Amino acid sequence: MKVVIVGGVAGGASAAARLRRLDENAQIVVFERTGYVSYANCGLPYYIGGVIKDREDLTLQTPQSFKERFDIDVRVLTEVVSIDRAAKKVAVRDLTTGATYEESYDKLILSPGARPIVPDVKEADSDKIYTLRTVEDTFRIRDAAISKGVRSAVVIGGGFIGIETAENLREAGLYVTLVQRSGHVLSPIDGDIASFLHNRIRKFGVDLRLNSALLGFEEEGGRIRVLLKNGQPVEADMAILAIGVTPESALAKEAGLEIGVKGSIVVNDRMQTSDPDIYAVGDAVSITNTVTGGKAVISLAGPANKQGRVAADNIAGVDHTYKGSHAASVLKVFDMTAAFVGINEKTAKAAGIDYDKIIISPASHASYYPGGKVMTVKVLFTNTDRKIIGAQAVGFDGVDKRIDVIATAMQAGMKVTDLADLDLAYAPPYASAKDPVNMVGFVAENVLEGKVKQFYYEDLPSLKGADVTLLDVRTAEEYARGHAEGFNTNIPVDELRDRASEIDRSKPLYLMCQSGLRSYIACRMLMQKGFDCYNFAGGYRLYSSIAKSEFDSACATDCGVNRAK
Repeated sequence: MKVVIVGGVAGGASAAARLRRLDENAQIVVFERTGYVSYANCGLPYYIGGVIKDREDLTLQTPQSFKERFDIDVRVLTEVVSIDRAAKKVAVRDLTTGATYEESYDKLILSPGARPIVPDVKEADSDKIYTLRTVEDTFRIRDAAISKGVRSAVVIGGGFIGIETAENLREAGLYVTLVQRSGHVLSPIDGDIASFLHNRIRKFGVDLRLNSALLGFEEEGGRIRVLLKNGQPVEADMAILAIGVTPESALAKEAGLEIGVKGSIVVNDRMQTSDPDIYAVGDAVSITNTVTGGKAVISLAGPANKQGRVAADNIAGVDHTYKGSHAASVLKVFDMTAAFVGINEKTAKAAGIDYDKIIISPASHASYYPGGKVMTVKVLFTNTDRKIIGAQAVGFDGVDKRIDVIATAMQAGMKVTDLADLDLAYAPPYASAKDPVNMVGFVAENVLEGKVKQFYYEDLPSLKGADVTLLDVRTAEEYARGHAEGFNTNIPVDELRDRASEIDRSKPLYLMCQSGLRSYIACRMLMQKGFDCYNFAGGYRLYSSIAKSEFDSACATDCGVNRAK
């Protein structure tokens, strides 16, 4: 059996290695149009910033190592330009010599990946504008960033690549502006959670421009000017486009294979395309979103590796299916961590899902053990069957651990209330006896059983001028350092029993504390005294993060802030 694989990196390289482990006699040929067949794609931005110092560390396997260990014929700088399905041949072009030839196959695996989106705007082809997708791209950006006279950069796009590139260009010593079209970075999470990232990005000296659509570019005096729809232009020495990727499916489409959402290659759960002898894996395919049940393009290394394994198994006669993905992800944002799994509120609303949410601010480990830091965790779940449909967390230590636990619970089909019963490892340096994941379950139980009613940041405008009482239950010292607009009354929770008579029992009562815990305790106390009480989810910590992010965003637009100059 002869298997030809188009594209390496995560999907293609893992398929090749797995296939060899299953079939020592198969002839395996891998074509890769770049100069690198297997590399740390997710590590590319960190070479730009000098965190990864040696270029060789980016390469996981070489054509030589593939040949020596796996007896796999890897041909780099070689592009497959067409597929003849009837003859079961591919046409190949050697990018070094320009020579073309044909290669036959019994089974074909497509792992072409995705290509960066380059908008159709003025001067987008300038040599001062870069995209980041391959190892060669990384070297070009790094070389440009450390060139003499280069002091500033603009990154367009606030997704994974955009944030990581902005961070690493800043680490390399450049003045950096990060431009995001929508109101918050990292679109898979919600704006309230993203506010923590906005504030952190700005704290580390990046000029973050939100709600700033790209209009085009201009070159003048050896610099690039980025024209924005909302706000003043930004000038810099270089610009990086990181506004997203699109499936590299032209080869499949020209071969007559079925194409699906966002131009992706349609595959079944065995990673077979509409041609049973052709498989496809990685960023070019659409797979099942395990939360919504619909088809989605999920461009992540984890799913791509698993898909490569599934394709190889089925080619080798092993019955293996790919069940889909709920897109668990984690991202370093300077010294902060953001992690998430499943869908966000925008997606849930678009899908018509009847859901509720909780937001908590627990410590990463026992508060009495030194070094613990607060994280913010948001979880979405259905009101009907209590199914977890999404979780987001930001913080410093232990964020990835908690999202991984929730991701596992989602895959196991657990209800949000089941999280309360999870028996998780505990020692003071690592966790609390009531782990943040347990706390999610506890709070969800309280909400679903009616022990507490919640309100959120987006509800605050409707409370202005309403006949309600807004009460802050933190200490007087905390309150004096800052409080939410309209919360002009402060009664510390420990004084509430004795001072409840000061509160108008006829009005709905909205409570806020620092994290949401003390205000919950206050709500339980007052509800049993006949008050109609609501607890602010996430506490003043969340409120202040969102408010600061909104203020800084408005100033960046209205005040003409431009640290890149």
